[in-house]
Amino acid sequence: MTPQQFLAQLKQNEPSPAYLFLGPEPYQREFCRAALIQRILPGPEERGGGLIRHDLDTVTLAAVVEDACSPSLFAPRRVLLVSGAEAALPRTRAGAEESEDEVAPAKGGASALAEYLKDPSPDVVLVFEAARYGFDGDDKRKLERVRKFYSALPSVVEFPPMSDAQARHFAQNMATRAGLKIGAAELDLLVDDLGGEAARIAAEIEKLSIYAAGGKTIGALEISELVPEARESTIFALVGALGRNDRGGALDILDTLIRQSEYLPLALSFLATQFRLALAAREAGLRSPQQIQAHFAKQGVPIWGSRAEQVFQTVSSFSKKRLAGALTLIFQADKALRDTRPDDRLVMEEFILRLTA
Repeated sequence: MTPQQFLAQLKQNEPSPAYLFLGPEPYQREFCRAALIQRILPGPEERGGGLIRHDLDTVTLAAVVEDACSPSLFAPRRVLLVSGAEAALPRTRAGAEESEDEVAPAKGGASALAEYLKDPSPDVVLVFEAARYGFDGDDKRKLERVRKFYSALPSVVEFPPMSDAQARHFAQNMATRAGLKIGAAELDLLVDDLGGEAARIAAEIEKLSIYAAGGKTIGALEISELVPEARESTIFALVGALGRNDRGGALDILDTLIRQSEYLPLALSFLATQFRLALAAREAGLRSPQQIQAHFAKQGVPIWGSRAEQVFQTVSSFSKKRLAGALTLIFQADKALRDTRPDDRLVMEEFILRLTA
């Protein structure tokens, strides 16, 4: 089930005797964990004796099951939070595929857990947290192995990373609750800069809301100055200055990047990506941010609406010949930055001077 389904079920029904929290997304997992604890142990006195934490990296699964079976004189209701659920799985030989028997719930502690769940202790809820693996790539097989090992658990709540749309919706809700005045493009920029991670989005929106407590509107400049990951917005300002052939403005922005301790080879790498996307968009004859977003999504390169707008502005500012020339100069600058003991500032200044000549 999804976190939203879990929360709805928790409001309407009694908690399940055991849950598997599966997946790496920390913010929603923490929110669901807190909601479950609040439902079962609403007061601090109850949590004092009723909230038990175990880590399967240091204790066995059998010991956790034994604790669940043991009644407590001081806590009539208990929640057992069990982290590191992956550690209970049997080890496999390096490079070997696990067999069906290796993950079947009839082995070791998993057998004790399966037996316990046939007649679980009343007023005890077990929560196994498996946050080590993601849902894609090489992790997918490992995650399915964890799911199979804990197949006896009646309820599985999945915590995958948020999609782009979910992260944008989450950020908008957080900004509204915080009373933060921020435009749609700036919100997209913030979410993009933070990689769509809910915990980081929540932390940065809280920080921005404190900064803007007097009713100040948050723009790209404030995001650049206050959000450590938002250097990209300053780099895009550099792209804009280069597009206008504003040599002085570009050099001033370069100075800002240096004062922000920006790693200049990384900044140059972003410039290269921006110009490559713009050149591809121009060659494809794309005439709007919407066309750019749809085109790259079909190519397997999904980009935010605000990023599509940035690419469109770059396409509008640079001719095809100038885009190709900029990529050549970026290649030369990148090569110079890799020389022995280069002066990164001088390399970037020369790049700007040549591009705006």
